[in-house]
Amino acid sequence: MTGSIRQRLGRAVIDWSLRRSPRLKQLTLSQRRIYIMPSRAGAVFLMLLLVMLILAINFQNNLMFAVTFLLASLFVITILHTYANLSGLTIQFVRGHPCFLGEQAAFDLTLTARGARQYESIQLRLREGEGAAIDLVEDRQRSLTLYQNTHRRGYLPADALLIETFYPLGLFRAWTWLQVDLKSLVYPRPVEGGQLPDLHDAAGGDQQSPHLAERPGGEEFTGLEQYQTGMSLKRVAWKNYARGQGMHAKQYVELSDNRRWLSWELWPELSGEARLSRLTWWVLQLHRRGEEYGLRLPGIEIHPDRGESHRVRVLEALACFGLESPVHGQESRS
Repeated sequence: MTGSIRQRLGRAVIDWSLRRSPRLKQLTLSQRRIYIMPSRAGAVFLMLLLVMLILAINFQNNLMFAVTFLLASLFVITILHTYANLSGLTIQFVRGHPCFLGEQAAFDLTLTARGARQYESIQLRLREGEGAAIDLVEDRQRSLTLYQNTHRRGYLPADALLIETFYPLGLFRAWTWLQVDLKSLVYPRPVEGGQLPDLHDAAGGDQQSPHLAERPGGEEFTGLEQYQTGMSLKRVAWKNYARGQGMHAKQYVELSDNRRWLSWELWPELSGEARLSRLTWWVLQLHRRGEEYGLRLPGIEIHPDRGESHRVRVLEALACFGLESPVHGQESRS
Protein backbone atom coordinates (compact mmCIF):
# COMPACT_ATOMS: atom_id res chain seq x y z
CA MET A 1 0.00 0.00 0.00
CA THR A 2 2.74 2.43 0.99
CA GLY A 3 4.80 1.50 -2.08
CA SER A 4 1.81 2.12 -4.37
CA ILE A 5 1.23 5.56 -2.85
CA ARG A 6 4.91 6.43 -3.26
CA GLN A 7 4.85 5.36 -6.91
CA ARG A 8 1.76 7.43 -7.70
CA LEU A 9 3.25 10.42 -5.89
CA GLY A 10 6.53 10.00 -7.80
CA ARG A 11 4.74 9.86 -11.15
CA ALA A 12 2.71 12.94 -10.25
CA VAL A 13 5.89 14.88 -9.41
CA ILE A 14 7.54 13.80 -12.68
CA ASP A 15 4.48 14.77 -14.75
CA TRP A 16 4.28 18.14 -13.02
CA SER A 17 7.98 18.76 -13.69
CA LEU A 18 7.64 17.78 -17.37
CA ARG A 19 4.70 20.13 -17.87
CA ARG A 20 7.02 22.97 -16.89
CA SER A 21 9.66 21.79 -19.37
CA PRO A 22 8.89 22.52 -23.06
CA ARG A 23 10.32 20.21 -25.69
CA LEU A 24 13.45 22.02 -26.89
CA LYS A 25 16.59 21.07 -28.80
CA GLN A 26 18.77 22.95 -26.31
CA LEU A 27 18.22 24.47 -22.88
CA THR A 28 20.17 25.83 -19.93
CA LEU A 29 19.29 24.81 -16.39
CA SER A 30 18.25 27.64 -14.08
CA GLN A 31 16.43 28.07 -10.77
CA ARG A 32 13.10 27.59 -12.58
CA ARG A 33 13.99 24.00 -13.53
CA ILE A 34 16.16 22.76 -10.65
CA TYR A 35 14.59 21.16 -7.59
CA ILE A 36 16.50 20.34 -4.41
CA MET A 37 15.61 18.30 -1.35
CA PRO A 38 17.59 16.52 1.41
CA SER A 39 18.70 13.05 0.42
CA ARG A 40 18.28 10.07 2.75
CA ALA A 41 21.72 10.78 4.14
CA GLY A 42 20.72 14.42 4.56
CA ALA A 43 17.56 13.48 6.45
CA VAL A 44 19.60 11.30 8.83
CA PHE A 45 22.13 14.10 9.22
CA LEU A 46 19.31 16.54 10.10
CA MET A 47 17.93 14.16 12.72
CA LEU A 48 21.38 13.84 14.30
CA LEU A 49 21.65 17.63 14.45
CA LEU A 50 18.33 17.74 16.26
CA VAL A 51 19.49 15.12 18.76
CA MET A 52 22.76 17.00 19.31
CA LEU A 53 20.84 20.25 19.89
CA ILE A 54 18.58 18.60 22.47
CA LEU A 55 21.59 17.15 24.29
CA ALA A 56 23.40 20.48 24.20
CA ILE A 57 20.37 22.23 25.72
CA ASN A 58 19.94 19.49 28.30
CA PHE A 59 23.57 19.49 29.48
CA GLN A 60 24.24 23.20 28.79
CA ASN A 61 27.45 22.22 27.02
CA ASN A 62 28.97 25.09 25.03
CA LEU A 63 31.26 22.82 23.01
CA MET A 64 28.29 20.71 21.92
CA PHE A 65 26.44 23.92 20.96
CA ALA A 66 29.41 25.01 18.84
CA VAL A 67 29.71 21.67 17.06
CA THR A 68 25.94 21.55 16.43
CA PHE A 69 25.81 25.05 14.92
CA LEU A 70 28.96 24.40 12.88
CA LEU A 71 27.43 21.28 11.34
CA ALA A 72 24.14 23.10 10.80
CA SER A 73 26.03 25.84 8.91
CA LEU A 74 27.70 23.16 6.79
CA PHE A 75 24.27 21.68 6.08
CA VAL A 76 22.94 25.03 4.83
CA ILE A 77 26.02 25.82 2.73
CA THR A 78 25.75 22.41 1.06
CA ILE A 79 22.39 23.48 -0.37
CA LEU A 80 24.10 26.24 -2.38
CA HIS A 81 26.93 24.02 -3.63
CA THR A 82 24.58 21.22 -4.69
CA TYR A 83 22.34 23.67 -6.56
CA ALA A 84 25.35 25.32 -8.23
CA ASN A 85 26.48 21.92 -9.52
CA LEU A 86 23.53 21.97 -11.97
CA SER A 87 22.85 25.67 -12.44
CA GLY A 88 24.07 27.04 -15.77
CA LEU A 89 24.60 23.62 -17.35
CA THR A 90 23.52 23.58 -21.01
CA ILE A 91 22.08 20.39 -22.50
CA GLN A 92 21.84 19.96 -26.27
CA PHE A 93 19.91 17.05 -27.78
CA VAL A 94 21.86 15.99 -30.87
CA ARG A 95 20.44 12.91 -32.57
CA GLY A 96 18.79 9.53 -32.19
CA HIS A 97 20.22 6.43 -33.85
CA PRO A 98 18.09 3.76 -35.57
CA CYS A 99 18.18 0.23 -34.21
CA PHE A 100 16.41 -3.11 -34.52
CA LEU A 101 13.58 -4.23 -32.27
CA GLY A 102 15.03 -5.81 -29.12
CA GLU A 103 18.14 -3.63 -29.18
CA GLN A 104 18.55 -0.41 -27.22
CA ALA A 105 17.93 2.87 -28.98
CA ALA A 106 20.82 5.33 -28.62
CA PHE A 107 20.43 9.09 -28.16
CA ASP A 108 23.35 11.53 -28.33
CA LEU A 109 23.55 14.52 -25.98
CA THR A 110 26.08 17.28 -25.45
CA LEU A 111 26.69 19.01 -22.11
CA THR A 112 28.37 22.42 -21.96
CA ALA A 113 29.66 24.14 -18.82
CA ARG A 114 29.03 27.81 -18.11
CA GLY A 115 32.18 29.91 -18.12
CA ALA A 116 34.95 28.50 -15.95
CA ARG A 117 32.57 26.73 -13.55
CA GLN A 118 33.29 23.09 -12.80
CA TYR A 119 30.60 20.43 -12.63
CA GLU A 120 31.22 17.08 -10.94
CA SER A 121 29.26 13.86 -10.55
CA ILE A 122 26.39 14.77 -12.86
CA GLN A 123 24.13 11.74 -13.34
CA LEU A 124 21.82 11.40 -16.35
CA ARG A 125 19.27 8.73 -17.10
CA LEU A 126 16.31 8.21 -19.43
CA ARG A 127 13.23 7.00 -17.58
CA GLU A 128 13.43 3.56 -19.22
CA GLY A 129 17.17 3.22 -19.64
CA GLU A 130 20.53 2.92 -18.00
CA GLY A 131 22.23 5.88 -16.39
CA ALA A 132 25.57 7.57 -17.02
CA ALA A 133 27.76 9.86 -14.92
CA ILE A 134 29.84 12.73 -16.27
CA ASP A 135 32.22 15.43 -15.01
CA LEU A 136 32.97 18.80 -16.57
CA VAL A 137 36.21 19.77 -14.88
CA GLU A 138 38.95 20.15 -17.48
CA ASP A 139 36.72 19.83 -20.55
CA ARG A 140 34.13 22.57 -21.04
CA GLN A 141 31.99 20.35 -23.25
CA ARG A 142 31.32 16.63 -23.19
CA SER A 143 29.26 14.34 -25.40
CA LEU A 144 27.56 11.20 -24.15
CA THR A 145 25.08 8.60 -25.36
CA LEU A 146 22.07 7.40 -23.40
CA TYR A 147 20.19 4.20 -24.19
CA GLN A 148 16.52 3.29 -24.03
CA ASN A 149 14.78 -0.07 -24.31
CA THR A 150 12.62 -0.76 -27.37
CA HIS A 151 9.29 -2.57 -27.27
CA ARG A 152 7.82 -2.05 -30.75
CA ARG A 153 8.89 -1.05 -34.25
CA GLY A 154 8.36 2.42 -35.67
CA TYR A 155 9.39 5.84 -34.46
CA LEU A 156 10.38 5.86 -30.78
CA PRO A 157 10.40 9.23 -28.99
CA ALA A 158 13.10 9.53 -26.36
CA ASP A 159 11.73 9.19 -22.85
CA ALA A 160 11.96 11.86 -20.17
CA LEU A 161 15.51 12.68 -19.06
CA LEU A 162 16.50 12.80 -15.40
CA ILE A 163 19.51 14.94 -14.48
CA GLU A 164 20.58 14.83 -10.85
CA THR A 165 23.53 15.35 -8.54
CA PHE A 166 24.38 14.66 -4.88
CA TYR A 167 27.64 16.60 -5.00
CA PRO A 168 29.52 17.57 -2.85
CA LEU A 169 28.57 15.75 0.39
CA GLY A 170 25.54 13.70 -0.60
CA LEU A 171 23.33 15.52 1.91
CA PHE A 172 21.10 17.04 -0.80
CA ARG A 173 19.73 15.85 -4.11
CA ALA A 174 19.33 18.43 -6.89
CA TRP A 175 17.43 17.17 -9.91
CA THR A 176 15.24 18.02 -12.86
CA TRP A 177 13.17 16.13 -15.44
CA LEU A 178 13.37 17.28 -19.06
CA GLN A 179 11.48 16.42 -22.23
CA VAL A 180 13.91 15.19 -24.88
CA ASP A 181 13.28 16.41 -28.43
CA LEU A 182 14.74 13.32 -30.10
CA LYS A 183 13.39 10.16 -31.67
CA SER A 184 14.83 6.93 -33.02
CA LEU A 185 13.52 4.65 -35.75
CA VAL A 186 13.14 1.04 -34.61
CA TYR A 187 13.38 -1.49 -37.45
CA PRO A 188 11.63 -4.89 -37.25
CA ARG A 189 13.62 -7.62 -35.54
CA PRO A 190 15.47 -9.61 -38.28
CA VAL A 191 14.54 -13.30 -38.16
CA GLU A 192 16.30 -15.78 -40.41
CA GLY A 193 14.31 -18.13 -42.60
CA GLY A 194 12.65 -18.76 -45.93
CA GLN A 195 14.00 -18.85 -49.45
CA LEU A 196 13.80 -16.32 -52.26
CA PRO A 197 12.62 -17.26 -55.77
CA ASP A 198 15.22 -17.93 -58.47
CA LEU A 199 17.18 -14.81 -59.27
CA HIS A 200 16.77 -14.90 -63.08
CA ASP A 201 13.26 -14.39 -64.37
CA ALA A 202 12.36 -14.13 -68.00
CA ALA A 203 12.84 -10.57 -69.18
CA GLY A 204 10.42 -9.01 -71.54
CA GLY A 205 9.84 -5.50 -72.71
CA ASP A 206 12.74 -3.10 -72.77
CA GLN A 207 15.86 -4.94 -73.79
CA GLN A 208 17.98 -1.87 -73.15
CA SER A 209 17.39 -1.95 -69.40
CA PRO A 210 20.67 -1.80 -67.47
CA HIS A 211 19.30 -4.45 -65.11
CA LEU A 212 19.19 -7.17 -67.76
CA ALA A 213 21.91 -9.81 -67.79
CA GLU A 214 22.88 -11.90 -70.83
CA ARG A 215 23.40 -15.65 -70.83
CA PRO A 216 24.55 -17.73 -73.83
CA GLY A 217 21.75 -19.42 -75.73
CA GLY A 218 18.20 -18.25 -76.03
CA GLU A 219 16.50 -16.51 -78.90
CA GLU A 220 17.66 -12.89 -78.67
CA PHE A 221 19.99 -11.95 -81.57
CA THR A 222 22.83 -9.73 -80.43
CA GLY A 223 25.26 -9.71 -83.36
CA LEU A 224 27.87 -11.67 -85.28
CA GLU A 225 31.00 -13.40 -84.13
CA GLN A 226 33.90 -15.01 -86.01
CA TYR A 227 32.99 -18.50 -87.10
CA GLN A 228 34.92 -21.22 -85.28
CA THR A 229 35.36 -24.83 -86.37
CA GLY A 230 32.69 -26.99 -84.77
CA MET A 231 29.96 -24.34 -84.73
CA SER A 232 26.57 -25.35 -86.12
CA LEU A 233 26.10 -24.44 -89.77
CA LYS A 234 22.61 -23.23 -88.87
CA ARG A 235 24.20 -20.27 -87.13
CA VAL A 236 26.28 -19.20 -90.16
CA ALA A 237 25.35 -15.79 -91.58
CA TRP A 238 25.12 -16.94 -95.19
CA LYS A 239 24.02 -13.54 -96.53
CA ASN A 240 27.16 -11.92 -95.16
CA TYR A 241 29.24 -14.77 -96.56
CA ALA A 242 27.64 -14.30 -99.98
CA ARG A 243 28.62 -10.62 -99.92
CA GLY A 244 32.22 -11.67 -99.40
CA GLN A 245 32.35 -10.46 -95.78
CA GLY A 246 33.81 -13.68 -94.50
CA MET A 247 32.52 -16.59 -92.44
CA HIS A 248 30.55 -15.36 -89.40
CA ALA A 249 28.13 -17.00 -86.99
CA LYS A 250 25.03 -15.45 -85.49
CA GLN A 251 25.15 -14.93 -81.72
CA TYR A 252 22.06 -15.46 -79.56
CA VAL A 253 21.64 -14.84 -75.86
CA GLU A 254 18.94 -15.13 -73.21
CA LEU A 255 18.08 -11.92 -71.38
CA SER A 256 17.26 -12.18 -67.68
CA ASP A 257 16.54 -9.76 -64.84
CA ASN A 258 19.34 -9.75 -62.26
CA ARG A 259 17.36 -7.87 -59.59
CA ARG A 260 15.73 -9.26 -56.46
CA TRP A 261 12.20 -8.39 -55.36
CA LEU A 262 11.27 -8.72 -51.69
CA SER A 263 7.51 -9.05 -51.62
CA TRP A 264 4.84 -9.16 -48.92
CA GLU A 265 3.36 -12.17 -50.75
CA LEU A 266 6.43 -14.39 -50.45
CA TRP A 267 5.45 -16.10 -47.18
CA PRO A 268 1.65 -15.99 -46.86
CA GLU A 269 1.69 -18.54 -44.03
CA LEU A 270 3.34 -16.04 -41.65
CA SER A 271 1.70 -13.34 -39.58
CA GLY A 272 2.25 -9.68 -40.50
CA GLU A 273 5.02 -9.03 -37.98
CA ALA A 274 6.73 -12.32 -38.84
CA ARG A 275 6.75 -11.37 -42.54
CA LEU A 276 8.32 -8.00 -41.73
CA SER A 277 10.97 -9.68 -39.61
CA ARG A 278 11.85 -12.12 -42.38
CA LEU A 279 11.92 -9.38 -45.02
CA THR A 280 14.23 -7.36 -42.77
CA TRP A 281 16.62 -10.30 -42.50
CA TRP A 282 16.71 -10.70 -46.29
CA VAL A 283 17.34 -6.97 -46.76
CA LEU A 284 20.44 -7.28 -44.59
CA GLN A 285 21.60 -10.38 -46.47
CA LEU A 286 21.18 -8.90 -49.95
CA HIS A 287 22.82 -5.65 -48.88
CA ARG A 288 25.79 -7.60 -47.54
CA ARG A 289 26.10 -9.46 -50.86
CA GLY A 290 25.92 -6.22 -52.84
CA GLU A 291 22.90 -7.34 -54.88
CA GLU A 292 20.17 -5.09 -56.22
CA TYR A 293 16.82 -5.60 -54.53
CA GLY A 294 13.44 -3.90 -54.33
CA LEU A 295 10.50 -4.02 -51.95
CA ARG A 296 6.81 -4.56 -52.59
CA LEU A 297 4.38 -4.02 -49.73
CA PRO A 298 0.65 -3.28 -49.99
CA GLY A 299 0.53 0.33 -51.16
CA ILE A 300 4.35 0.69 -51.25
CA GLU A 301 6.85 -0.13 -53.98
CA ILE A 302 10.54 0.70 -53.83
CA HIS A 303 12.34 -0.18 -57.04
CA PRO A 304 15.52 -2.24 -56.96
CA ASP A 305 18.76 -0.52 -56.09
CA ARG A 306 21.79 -1.07 -53.90
CA GLY A 307 23.85 0.90 -51.40
CA GLU A 308 23.53 2.18 -47.86
CA SER A 309 20.93 4.86 -48.59
CA HIS A 310 18.74 2.28 -50.34
CA ARG A 311 19.09 -0.12 -47.39
CA VAL A 312 18.00 2.62 -44.96
CA ARG A 313 15.06 3.56 -47.17
CA VAL A 314 13.80 -0.03 -47.36
CA LEU A 315 14.21 -0.58 -43.62
CA GLU A 316 12.30 2.64 -42.93
CA ALA A 317 9.42 1.37 -45.04
CA LEU A 318 9.42 -1.95 -43.16
CA ALA A 319 9.63 -0.20 -39.78
CA CYS A 320 6.63 2.06 -40.40
CA PHE A 321 4.48 -0.26 -42.49
CA GLY A 322 0.92 -0.25 -41.16
CA LEU A 323 1.65 2.44 -38.56
CA GLU A 324 0.28 5.95 -38.43
CA SER A 325 3.74 7.58 -38.33
CA PRO A 326 4.68 8.89 -41.77
CA VAL A 327 7.80 7.66 -43.46
CA HIS A 328 9.74 10.24 -45.44
CA GLY A 329 10.62 9.06 -48.91
CA GLN A 330 8.78 5.74 -48.97
CA GLU A 331 6.95 6.59 -52.21
CA SER A 332 7.70 4.55 -55.31
CA ARG A 333 10.90 5.07 -57.16
CA SER A 334 11.39 4.40 -60.83
